[in-house]
Amino acid sequence: MAKLYFRYGAMGSSKTANAIMVRYNYVERGQRVLMLKPRLDNRDGDIVVRSRCGLEAQCAFVEDLDQIDVKAYHCVIVDEAQFLTKAQVERLVFIVDELGVPVIAYGLRADFQGNLFEGSLWLMAWADTIEEVKTICWCGHKATFNARVQDGRVVKEGDQILLGGSSQYVSLCRRHWAKGQLGPFKELHMED
Repeated sequence: MAKLYFRYGAMGSSKTANAIMVRYNYVERGQRVLMLKPRLDNRDGDIVVRSRCGLEAQCAFVEDLDQIDVKAYHCVIVDEAQFLTKAQVERLVFIVDELGVPVIAYGLRADFQGNLFEGSLWLMAWADTIEEVKTICWCGHKATFNARVQDGRVVKEGDQILLGGSSQYVSLCRRHWAKGQLGPFKELHMED
């Protein structure tokens, strides 16, 4: 029986690398995989999913899902699933329940203010299996928050979505996120 999986983690927890490796495992076994991302995520080009460690795979856009014959695939993998709308998550549920195709969605659980993203909210509500992809804070504790960094400081105001990487975000434990303590991150990434 097909399932909807939501694999979430803080930034830098290797979610995209994991998604690409899962795709590779399916392909290596002769199975077809539909890799998707939201059109909003244009950091790596139009139809590419790329991890920080350099792994990459071709993809399509979630917004084009209605033009794709999903039944021709053995699995659907969605990267940056936090950016999905409720309707797009409902479409993933349909793919699992009515078409019998498993869907594995990867994304952030919460934004830099600690609020759930729309896509993550509905994936948390409707996924059959929810798994955390773990990473650590500079102190060694589990990182669960995505701190936005501007001018060497943690900021907690601004637009929910600001695409960026290691120079604009850092994963912190709840304690250091609440206190705005960047630890060694500031020295490593803010000298430019």
